[in-house]
Amino acid sequence: MTATLRVTRQGARLGNRRLPCAIGRGGITDAKREGDGATPAGLHRIVALLYRPDRMRRPTSWARPIVPSDLWSDDPADEARYNRLVRAPYPASHERLRRADPLYDAVLVTDWNWPDATPGAGSAIFLHAWRKPRHPTAGCVAFSRSDLAWLLPRLRPGSQILVSR
Repeated sequence: MTATLRVTRQGARLGNRRLPCAIGRGGITDAKREGDGATPAGLHRIVALLYRPDRMRRPTSWARPIVPSDLWSDDPADEARYNRLVRAPYPASHERLRRADPLYDAVLVTDWNWPDATPGAGSAIFLHAWRKPRHPTAGCVAFSRSDLAWLLPRLRPGSQILVSR
């Protein structure tokens, strides 16, 4: 079992290593809602690792490649597919996983509001690369590319992330 990744507004820590990170522009919340820009507090687990095979080597044996049609549903009205990986064409609101920028070159997917999603309780809570140092996210936890690369082989399905104020 790996150590718990602890995340606060001040940064993250895994074992003895401290990692600067960015959280949602809405801070950390106990009442996550779709579109609030906040990072949900609580104990979360890693459920998947997605990566761009055209931009990096497979980081772990359990990583799954992101293909051009991969999207993530963020539409609470589509209860059956809300907060799930979906494929294009997908008419409801979604986030494209194969982005032009490098933010989603590697994405650790958490179990926030998954697998049985409550519509409107928040979607797409990932660990990924940051846009620039400590630049706020839409609710995810983001790291420098080098720190994310350090985390990838150390986290696996079931690894815990404790987000607290």
